[in-house]
Amino acid sequence: MPGRALITGIGGQDGSLLAAHLLDHGYEVVGVVRRRTSAYAETLGPLEGRVAIVEADLLDQGSLVRALAKTRPGEVYNLAAPSFVPRSWDEPVLTAEFAAVGATSMLEAIREVDPSIRFYQASSSEIFGEPRETPQTEETAPSPLTPYGVAKAYAHFIAGSYRRRYGMFTCSGILYNHESPLRPVDFLPRKVSRAAAAISLGLETELVLGDLSARRDWGYAGDYVRAMWLMLQHVEPGDYIVATGISHSVEELVACAFQAVSLDWRDHVRSDPALYRGVAELHDLVGDASKARRVLGWEPEVSFEELLALMVEADVARLRSQDAASS
Repeated sequence: MPGRALITGIGGQDGSLLAAHLLDHGYEVVGVVRRRTSAYAETLGPLEGRVAIVEADLLDQGSLVRALAKTRPGEVYNLAAPSFVPRSWDEPVLTAEFAAVGATSMLEAIREVDPSIRFYQASSSEIFGEPRETPQTEETAPSPLTPYGVAKAYAHFIAGSYRRRYGMFTCSGILYNHESPLRPVDFLPRKVSRAAAAISLGLETELVLGDLSARRDWGYAGDYVRAMWLMLQHVEPGDYIVATGISHSVEELVACAFQAVSLDWRDHVRSDPALYRGVAELHDLVGDASKARRVLGWEPEVSFEELLALMVEADVARLRSQDAASS
């Protein structure tokens, strides 16, 4: 029987999609936010009146204890952390505090209030940095290179430590790049989908990007939050890779996005070497999700091409709505 779940970072892409998934499965959902809910209008707007919001700070363990004691969830999904990797170099201390210390604070709060609470930690393919093998599995040794990756590796390990030390039900999902129409435009796939939509509507003429040969394992965020939920439904806790297992280049991503609006990307997209990430660019990050498929019965349902079409379609609708509102 579904109970109550608490989600930190509910205002982000994954948090809002997870909340919708849990609501569809009969859960009561409580979200933890740091800012006013109005700051998350796009993601939380559709959930208004369906989720309860509590104020708590991952860096204030006492506030987490109070939130858990008040709401009494059976499951906690810790998704709160700065997620835009390049920015972690600008704010390395803040990144470490929220991604690493914050996860530890939540684990300690759970241990104090109710150690039987099932805990999901949002891990990341960034923990592998420049991987020693491709594709990566749950047994691949982490070797993070960015402040974000290092902080996520700490959180990944501390969740496992609490599982071993205290017998707590903790799971870490090592998620590879996953996108949706709710992704902020700071992120490359959304930047591309919005540009394709804008160019198709005659609002813009050109998109300038960096290295078109850079590759990623991209999936649909809706599929990935389903994997998070499945982890906490399994009889035993564990860590899982969540990925498509297929690498795509930025050029392929761009081609799919522009194809969705019947345009040839080569007429509108320019690569500027000044935007290349250089040594910051990670290579060979491709995940092997065999364990999640075998143990959890998880399968991605939305293809790469369908994902890009979905995102472009959503951006076309957004831009048309904005244009109508301003005219």
